[in-house]
Amino acid sequence: MERQDKDLAWMLQYDNIAWYENGEVRILDRRIYPIEVKFVVCKSHQEVAQAITDMVTQSAGPYVAAAMGMALAAYECRGQKAAAQLEHLRQAAYTISHARPTTTKRMQGVVSGCLDAAKAALDAGKADASLDVRDCAIEQNDRRYYRIGQVAKYLVEKFPSHGTIMTQCFAETIVGQMLKEASLQGKELKLFCPETRPYFQGSRLTATVCHDMGYDVTVITDNMPAAVMKNEGVDVFTSAADVICGDGHVVNKVGTYQIAIAAKYHGIPYYATGAPDFGHETIDTVKIEFRDPDFVLQAMGTPTANQNVKGYYPAFDITPPELVTGVATDQGMFSPFELNKYKPIEGEITV
Repeated sequence: MERQDKDLAWMLQYDNIAWYENGEVRILDRRIYPIEVKFVVCKSHQEVAQAITDMVTQSAGPYVAAAMGMALAAYECRGQKAAAQLEHLRQAAYTISHARPTTTKRMQGVVSGCLDAAKAALDAGKADASLDVRDCAIEQNDRRYYRIGQVAKYLVEKFPSHGTIMTQCFAETIVGQMLKEASLQGKELKLFCPETRPYFQGSRLTATVCHDMGYDVTVITDNMPAAVMKNEGVDVFTSAADVICGDGHVVNKVGTYQIAIAAKYHGIPYYATGAPDFGHETIDTVKIEFRDPDFVLQAMGTPTANQNVKGYYPAFDITPPELVTGVATDQGMFSPFELNKYKPIEGEITV
């Protein structure tokens, strides 16, 4: 299979998300990109897990980092007996997959595939499985990017020929594949990207990808979506999701819920993208991650509030199925109330 990151923006290239080579993993620091282009270099799988926890990479970036972290874990135990290597890799898989609580189920699918690749290499008599695991990471990326390309086809079919689209947070691969598919379908799009504080993924990452792929993109603050919908003729609101529950609830970057409410009021369809997470049949199985509340009191390191007041920072919110027009998957567009018709592929991740 041809590498599926072909023709996508620079920061969506596998090598520029997270990459294992020569006993280290380098991860693009998305906390500061594109103001600065720097990579965090991890010398152990624990450092990879910590980088994921610390939001060095976000959206689908952690899945790439997790797989490359498993390659690094294989390097760490190279030359040991096969049983010892597998035990080390199992422990690494647990550490990496639990770096952030809300996405643990999806992370487990990633690291499980890497474990299988390592076991196959060791069964074949190899003393160092690290490059086999990296090859597995690339294959996982290719499958995921391809599947998201299918998602993009069903999503873009819902866009008008000359459409105004509002996004939320950094939807990673679907942003690039959506724009590539829009070009293939001959659709001209104008995009509005809420900034998505406190990490500003929308203003820094989504907007950069849209610009790099040649699209008209405007950044708005997080308190502008309803006004922009009313004043600028938004046709579609779309987002990816960190979790899509079997009961139709969508868990995504905090702020998605309020934009979905505004979209419903204005008669604008909201399409979530991704595969249902059948590890989460109902919303009550999802643990919402709360992050350091002090981040709400600053912007990119600059204080913006009295430092004696309190902050509140849930990383995600929950949008009920009543506000979701449809869920675009690689198998078609589904009603959030009929996700049981989707046929899951074991271990596959669509983000």
